[in-house]
Amino acid sequence: MLDPMILLALAGVGLLAGFVDAIAGGGGMIALPALLSVGLPPVAALATNKLQSVFGTGMAAYTYWRRGFINLPALVPAIALTYAGSFCGALIVKQIDTSLLNVAVPIALIAIALYFLFAPNLSDADKAARLPFHRFVPLLGFAVGFYDGVFGPGTGSFFTIGFVMLFGLGLTRAAGNTKILNVTSNLAALTIFITAGDVVWPAALAMAVGQLLGGYIGAHTGIRYGARLIRPLVVVVSIALALRLLFFR
Repeated sequence: MLDPMILLALAGVGLLAGFVDAIAGGGGMIALPALLSVGLPPVAALATNKLQSVFGTGMAAYTYWRRGFINLPALVPAIALTYAGSFCGALIVKQIDTSLLNVAVPIALIAIALYFLFAPNLSDADKAARLPFHRFVPLLGFAVGFYDGVFGPGTGSFFTIGFVMLFGLGLTRAAGNTKILNVTSNLAALTIFITAGDVVWPAALAMAVGQLLGGYIGAHTGIRYGARLIRPLVVVVSIALALRLLFFR
């Protein structure tokens, strides 16, 4: 049983993680080490992190949708395939050698950071799409969802870069659409974690309270400041995730 003061501290961690995740993703980089530090076993920490993050990401997604940055009907096929991809990835993760991802993912995250840092035309304005949205966003959802089920770090960054580079969305709309698919992939993995009894519910619910508030504040902050805030924060989060994967596994 976790001490009430530990639960209060975890709620504070959830608030910070939800705020960062609502704008640029990467909240798990804050929440997961906190869960491990209070003594949760790795699998329980992963499962608990997935559950608590759903609340913040869901709140952020709802806020972006209410403010008109998400066309939800257009995302329905992508939501279905993201769920399927993440569920499949979580099912077969134990049969896959993920050691290559320990190097490949940090390289990809650094590339994303460099793109967001140096690309001259990144803004909140939509651009011409390179691929048809309705046909290829579901494929993006399945691919990134599968990755999230297998490995996970950087999922939000991969969704965001896909929406910006392939489908021409402005950064704030890309962030909003990312939240919808991110919460979907987390729910798919949770189907397995909850069934297996891996979630530590007191920790998850304490952090969920903070996540709800952090997701709400973070989404409103992202909407208010748009690309001026989202762009540098994606750079910072992507580089921080890459360094953590390379040096702090």
